[in-house]
Formats: sequence, structure tokens, C-alpha cells
Amino acid sequence: MNALTNYLSAGLLWLGLLLKSPDLLRHRHDPYLRSICAVLALAGLCFLLGAPPTVGAVNRLSGVPNLAAPVTYVAITAYSAASQVLVVRWRGGPGMRRTARRWVLAYTAVVTGIVVTFLLGEAPVERRTDLDTYYASTPYIREMILLYLLGHLTASAVTTVSALRWARRVRGWLRAGLATLGLGTLCGAGYSVSKLAAVAAHWAGRDWSALDRNVSPAAAGLGAVVTVTGILVPLAGPRLTAWRRTRRTYARLEPLERELDDLLTRHALRLPRPRWASPATRLVWRQTSIHNALGHLDAYMDCALYDRTLRAVLRATDDPRRASAVAWATVITAAVREAADAAGTRPPCPPGLFPDRAPEPAALVDIADALAAGGLPHGAPEPQPVAAARSSHA
Repeated sequence: MNALTNYLSAGLLWLGLLLKSPDLLRHRHDPYLRSICAVLALAGLCFLLGAPPTVGAVNRLSGVPNLAAPVTYVAITAYSAASQVLVVRWRGGPGMRRTARRWVLAYTAVVTGIVVTFLLGEAPVERRTDLDTYYASTPYIREMILLYLLGHLTASAVTTVSALRWARRVRGWLRAGLATLGLGTLCGAGYSVSKLAAVAAHWAGRDWSALDRNVSPAAAGLGAVVTVTGILVPLAGPRLTAWRRTRRTYARLEPLERELDDLLTRHALRLPRPRWASPATRLVWRQTSIHNALGHLDAYMDCALYDRTLRAVLRATDDPRRASAVAWATVITAAVREAADAAGTRPPCPPGLFPDRAPEPAALVDIADALAAGGLPHGAPEPQPVAAARSSHA
């Protein structure tokens, strides 16, 4: 993994953090949200600190050869702890706070050990990409390397097992997120496993430094990206589902709006079409246009036709919801034709035939589906002119 990849990965992770920042400001006391933001921030920091140019800059500005190593190791350890705490808080339960506190205390001890062993050891030769294998036999530096690698491996293994075990008990987006998170931490474990293998090979007199330089950074990058994806899936998934449902509802209402199109245009009942709007905004626009048209058609609607059609379809299908939708589709089709024949004049009858039976927003989709299925149902009673129908009931 080259420096550009490191910086791009850090930028993407921090972009996700930036997108979550408004939620964090509104709900700053939400421990789950704080954990998500901590994981995003620390994952990006690990990529930033792991880039060779950053390593050189930290060493040069501090005047301490290889100071970037413990700084990066502390960030990796903190990221490991934050990931585990997130899973604990994600799962919840009566012992959540106690378990999270134990993980924080354990990794605080690991961080302390990293700092202390670096101060006790000597690493005078700067190594930007292979410090772990170069100093694998150096007193105290060796212990520092083992401490952070074992800490990372432990957190990765525990998180993987916990996430995958929990994923078997849930469904939907949460299951997808947990499975992705488990896969990500499993990939991330390859970082510490490859480095430990390279260190062990160094002790055995073999040179496996390529694992340290090439394999471990790739495993860390892939693991972090997949892990963060798993964290974000349960958050973005429901929104994506709602977005798709809204788009589908908008599309399903199109036959009903098309039936009312001439009326909407002739009487300027349609609001200006929103541009660059979200699916939710476009759906509200279409629903509002339909309601405007139905309000205008109220005086032309035949209540008797509605009742006759409702009874006929109900006898044929024994489905009240479908019967209501077909009855409305029949009445609306007849009212549109009646309004067109009236050449814009209103009938000499007060509007308001259906004050208690106006269709709800959810029912509009069923009405549109009934229209899309072929308009008037087979065997439905033929509509009469609305004025005549009303006079016959007077």
C-alpha cells in the first residue's frame, strides 16, 4: 500500500466522520454514535500515521528516530479498542457498560506498555516500512512490537467471533452489517498475523520482511474499509430501503396522475415540478397534485356508483382493500369523463359526496394499481351522469 492509498483511505474515512458529525452534535450523549465516530476517526488516523511520508515527518519534527512507530501503534491499539467497544454497545445488554469499561482499561494498559517499552529501548536507525522485523530482536522494542500486535490480534479475533455469532441471531440490515463487520475484522487480523509471522521468521534466521512491508499494510487497508462498511450498513440500509420504497410508490402513482393529467393541466391544479429534489419531495409533489385533482372532482363523483362497484367486487374477490381501490378507480374515471363533458361548468349540486370516505395517501397506490390493471373492472355497473344520479336520490 503506497502513501497515496493511505491518504485516500484516511480521507474517505474522515469524510464519513464529517457526514456523521451533525448527528453527533445533535446527539452528543449517545454512546453508540460516539463509538461510531471514534472508530471512523481512529481508522483514518491509522492510515495517515502509517504512510511513509508521515512517518518521516513525525520523526524529523520530533527529532526522535522512529517516534512515529509508538505513535502509530498507540493509534492502532486505540482503534482496536474502539472497534470492540462499538460491538459491545451495538449489542447492548445489562452488562454493556461494565464490559466496555473493561476493554477500555485493558487497552489503556496496552498503550501504557507501548510507551514505556519504547522509552526503555533503543531504536537509533530510522525504519519507515520494516521497523517490526528490523528491531524484532532488540530488547524492549521487541516487547513493544509484540504488545501492540497481540493486542490488535486479540481485538480482531474477539470482534470477528462476536459479530459473526450475533449475525446468526438477527435478520435484515443488522445481519448484513454484522457479517460485513466480522469479515472486515477477520481481514484486519491478517495485519497482525503477517507481522507476527515475519517477526517469528526473523527469530528463526529467515527474512520474511516482505510480509511486513507489503502483506500487512494491504490486510490493514482492506480490513479497515470492510469493517467501517459493516458499521455503516445498518445505518444506511434502512435509509436506502426507505428511499427505494419512496421511489417505487412514486412510480406506482403515475397511472393515477396520468388519468388526472388533463384536469390538472386545464385547471392549473398541479404545483410546479420540483427539480433536483429527493424522492420523498417528488412523492409529496405527486400526492399533492392528485389530492388537488380529486378535490376538484368531488362534485362530479357518484356515490351510488361507488357503492355498487364496491359490493360487486367484494362479492367476486372477498378482498375489501381491492374492492375499495377498484370502486375508487371506477368513480374517478367516471368523474373525469363527466368533468370533461361538462366543459368546465360545475354541476348544480353541492360538493362533498365523500366527506367520510376520502382515500388515504396509502390507498392512492391501490387506486393507481387498479387503474393500471385495465381501468373499469369487468362487470362493473355503468356510471350515470352525476347530476341525474343525484336528482334520482333526492
